[in-house]
Amino acid sequence: MSDQATTLGELADREAIRQQIYNYCRAVDRMDADLGYKVWHEDGTADYGEDVYQGTGRGFIDHVNAVHAHLLAHSHQVTNIIIHLDGDRAASESYHVAYLTMDRGGQLMEMRVCGRYLDKWSRRNGLWAIDHRTTVRDIDSIQPITALSKCEVGSRDATDPSYRFLGSGA
Repeated sequence: MSDQATTLGELADREAIRQQIYNYCRAVDRMDADLGYKVWHEDGTADYGEDVYQGTGRGFIDHVNAVHAHLLAHSHQVTNIIIHLDGDRAASESYHVAYLTMDRGGQLMEMRVCGRYLDKWSRRNGLWAIDHRTTVRDIDSIQPITALSKCEVGSRDATDPSYRFLGSGA
């Protein structure tokens, strides 16, 4: 294989992994379990810490949807994605920031969680998915907030406008 073909293949692999990381954020923000399940291999595992969740990746998606059901809104972003490829295996580190809004006795509260996803990946049957995720929490806080406006908030399901624009997902 030529150097150019290798480079193009590596770029395609990195983009497939990066897209899966973005799919994860969309899945948890839109509470789209089917999309979230596709981010992990069926036997993939997740370690978000003893006090949050340890178990299967797909089980984590169910856990998040149940735990986040009472929230008013949440938004997850990822940045500084580093991917190391090794054939059909890879490892990545992605910095994440999540903002979660809730009502506690009539007071709007915002929880902020900043950390990193440390993921082990493999390509099986042409699909990159997570074998194992370890989450490192670097910063977290909760504080009362005041909404700036009554802007339209996206919905946390498939009725969100993004589904009309992008379709149902990966």
